[in-house]
Parts: sequence; C-alpha cells; structure tokens
Amino acid sequence: QQILDLPTAELANHAGTIPVLLGSRMAESTGLKVGDPLTIRWRDAHGTFDARDALVVQIMNTSVQTVDQGQVWLPLDTLRRMAAMPGEATLITLAKNTSPPANFHDWDFKDLNFLLRDVREIVRFRKIAAGILNTILLFLALVAIFDTQILSVFRRRKEIGTLIALGMTRSGVIRLFTLEGGLHGILAVVVGAIYGIPLLGYLASTGIPLPQSSEGFGMAIGLVLYPVYGPALVLGSLLLVLLTVTVVSYLPTRQIANLKPTEALRGRVL
Repeated sequence: QQILDLPTAELANHAGTIPVLLGSRMAESTGLKVGDPLTIRWRDAHGTFDARDALVVQIMNTSVQTVDQGQVWLPLDTLRRMAAMPGEATLITLAKNTSPPANFHDWDFKDLNFLLRDVREIVRFRKIAAGILNTILLFLALVAIFDTQILSVFRRRKEIGTLIALGMTRSGVIRLFTLEGGLHGILAVVVGAIYGIPLLGYLASTGIPLPQSSEGFGMAIGLVLYPVYGPALVLGSLLLVLLTVTVVSYLPTRQIANLKPTEALRGRVL
C-alpha cells in the first residue's frame, strides 16, 4: 500500500508467527523493541477470548498519536482470522483527491475538511492571536515613528521657516517631510531584509524544533515545524509597513500649515 505513510511492508514474509508493528510511543510505554516477543489477548466478534504470541518486527516513528498510542498493527488477513470477521473492515482509507465509490452507501464517508476540522479551528484561532500580537507591535513601532517625526519638526523649525521664507509652499514642505518619513520606511525595509532574509531562509530550510513535551498536545504535529512565506504575505507586509509609515509621517507635519515663517525663524515652538 502507498496511501498511508506506514512501513506495512515489514509485516509480510513472517510465516509461523504474528508480525506486529508498533509506534515509538507505544514501544516506549511498553518497553518493547524490534525482535521482542509479546502476547496479544483479544475478544473476537462472537465474544470469545483468545491469546497468541506475536513478534515485534518494526517500530515506526509518526507524529499522529492516534495510530501510535495504544495501537498494535497486524496484517489485515491475520486480524480478520483473529476477530472471526472474514472480509470485514471498520475503516477504509482512500487516496487523496479520491471520491468514494457509488456503491458505498452503507459507509459514512468523512472528507479531509471534516477530519481536519479541529486542526483548522486551532490554526484559525492561532492566526487571530498572531494578528493581535502583530497589531500591538506595529502600533508601538508607529508610535515611535510618530514621536520621532514630531521631534524632527520641532528641532528643524528654523529650517522649515527658511524654506517657507525662500518661497517653498507649506504643502511642499509637508510633502518633503512626508517623503522623508517614507524613505525612512524604505530604509527600514532594506535593513530588515539584510538580516531577515538569511534568518527566515535558515528557518525555512532547517525548521523550528519543538520540545518533547509537544507530543502531549493531543494533535498530530511533528517535532520540527517548517515555516512557509508566500508572496502574498511578503508583499502584503511590505505594503502595510510602507503605507502606515507614510501616513504616520504625514500626521505630525500638518502643524506646518499653521506656521508663520517669522515665528519659525525666531525658533518659536510650533
């Protein structure tokens, strides 16, 4: 089989014994390793209890806890004989992008949207939380830019008065200071890209390792997370930063519209 990422090929060619496939968590909790014998006790479809010796032939490492903890994997034909259920199955897994056959009316088909509903909800709430955190960080950065621009206008009031006295219109001075703030935003993007691109590229290639305690989260999650940066995310972030920086740079410069050149040349406070 090629649908499930499980080493089921290890269950073949074991005549005279029952081959068993265990997950790493199950093997750790039971203290079993490859080559160890064990006794399986079960109850068949008629309610009869039985027991057989088996052999651990492979220990797999998977991030899906539901196929690991408390699970023992056997060949399907062997399991049917043990359970006295020939030709029966309780779960059938279809390949990706495959529709169920038309004669499967007695089966309850669950698509990926249903199976991943809990994971999608967790991701959605995590996106909301990340958006709130990013908004707070962006607000703090914009406050710093706003204060810097106000200080720049205050300290350069004589320069502003000189420009107005030489004939530059107030709207021209406002555009000049707004352009200066926008260029600071572009400079910030360039400086951030100098160290951000190598760092993000390194994380995308090597991943972000998670602690062993993450196995107890109750969801299928690997020990390493690999971030993905799409073009929409990168371009959207750049446009958002440049737009907000330009707007915040423009707001303090509106004081120039009420400035008299003589007061600015004297160093009067705006």
